[in-house]
Amino acid sequence: MVALDLRRLRFLREFEERGTLAAVAAALGYSPSTISQQLALLEKDVGRPLLEQAGRGVRLNDAGRLLAQHARILLSAAEAAEADLAGLGGDLRGTVRAGGLQSAARRLLVPAVARMQAGSPQVRVEIFELELEQALPGLRLGAVDLVIGDEYDGHPRPRPAGMRFSVLLEEPIRVVLPANHPLAVSGAPVAISSLRSDVWTSSAEGTGHHAMVVGTCRTLGGYEPDVRHRSNDADVQLELVRAAGAVALMPPLALPAGDTGLAVRDLAEATLQRRLVTVTRDTPPAPALIAFLSAVKAAAVKAAATTAA
Repeated sequence: MVALDLRRLRFLREFEERGTLAAVAAALGYSPSTISQQLALLEKDVGRPLLEQAGRGVRLNDAGRLLAQHARILLSAAEAAEADLAGLGGDLRGTVRAGGLQSAARRLLVPAVARMQAGSPQVRVEIFELELEQALPGLRLGAVDLVIGDEYDGHPRPRPAGMRFSVLLEEPIRVVLPANHPLAVSGAPVAISSLRSDVWTSSAEGTGHHAMVVGTCRTLGGYEPDVRHRSNDADVQLELVRAAGAVALMPPLALPAGDTGLAVRDLAEATLQRRLVTVTRDTPPAPALIAFLSAVKAAAVKAAATTAA
């Protein structure tokens, strides 16, 4: 009887999807040699080669492709069994590992943790701050159970197979100016085209927020913005607006209330939306994850009411 290691099967599945050892290593945060060693051990487990040479690299052979198909089924069954076992008995127990971008971590995940501690203290919740692109590999491999990411009008996220995406919250994008900016005086909506000469701040290149800022300036303003400052920390971006005269595009969830150093205005040319989305594996969720998702949704409802007030 063949003894299959589920972790090694996850590496095989990733290799099937990504095609190269380097791509798997980059996505999962390992070295290519580590990925190669784990697949070699899997070959030893099953007693036959799973890879074959293809130019300078390797690819799955017939046995490798066959086992990869079974790996998807086995990994899904293992998660379903874990969820069913967790549902036995009256006490809600288990561990939930959840991550998200800064505003979601602060305004949604932290309140959800507090709610779980009060109502389900036997559930261990671990949270971390991470962009969706960085968190997806861990979600695939089972190291993460829930990720909250964002997407903007005109910049939809890819929907990888095996993942379940659900919209959690929608909110409008606002123009954020220094309080003494000439366009802040009237309180009227601000045209993106009128900010051509301003210095911009955004999240790092490669993030949805950066793509939204650049894309909005190109589409609505007809220019390439001078994105001189980049930080994934919203507080750093806001301080650049207050102290250095930069301008930004941000959703209400990332903005402080009643900050006299900032002027928050509507966009004049269009209405742009940000959607926060929950991402989980497309397998039966454990009861602890179901309970935590409920707490996150309650936090989102409260946050939406607060920012709309």
